Amino acid sequence: MNLAVIGLGQFGISLALELKALKHHVTALDLDPKAVAQVQDAVDQAVVADATDRATLEELGLNLVEAAVISLGHDLGASILVTLHLKEMGVGRIVAKAISPAHEKILKRVGAGEVVYPERDAAQRLARSLADPNLLDYLPIGEEFSVAELAPPAALVGKSLLELDLRNNFAVNVIAIRELVPERTHLVVRPEYVIKDSDVLVVTGRQEDLARLREAK
Repeated sequence: MNLAVIGLGQFGISLALELKALKHHVTALDLDPKAVAQVQDAVDQAVVADATDRATLEELGLNLVEAAVISLGHDLGASILVTLHLKEMGVGRIVAKAISPAHEKILKRVGAGEVVYPERDAAQRLARSLADPNLLDYLPIGEEFSVAELAPPAALVGKSLLELDLRNNFAVNVIAIRELVPERTHLVVRPEYVIKDSDVLVVTGRQEDLARLREAK
């Protein structure tokens, strides 16, 4: 894919490098020459430029990218203006980094299809894992639902999924099981599968139901 990353703070730099590692064509922009220098040998095009200037964006070919990520930190005006430019230029997928709900609302109104909060999301995941050692990873889906990776509570170990009937007893669904011994992943899990204490359960459900499962006795 032909992608652009606008704004090379720590998030933007990490994103640009990871996208290039995944074999995408990456254009990276920032006003800071030192930030651009950190990615110039890795990405396809790294440019010191003012992204709020629409003519500059068009000159660099950003009207041709399939998706763009705007990561301009606390420069609210710049992030909003760049989002508007890209929308008017016809970029199909625009992802913007926000720092507040009000910022998110404006970004969506001017053209961002997706808005992310990297620091907030990372903090929430860390807080949940620190508060609950059984919670290995966590991905919210909307306001109420989540996908979580769990170490199985002792009450589940040695029992089959059929016996546990997690859907009826806890209102959660097991969507995968990752075995550590031997190392393999089951994406289609048989009801007869017996849970081991070394397994990792990938489950989805309401957050309160996932909490009940983690505390099962």
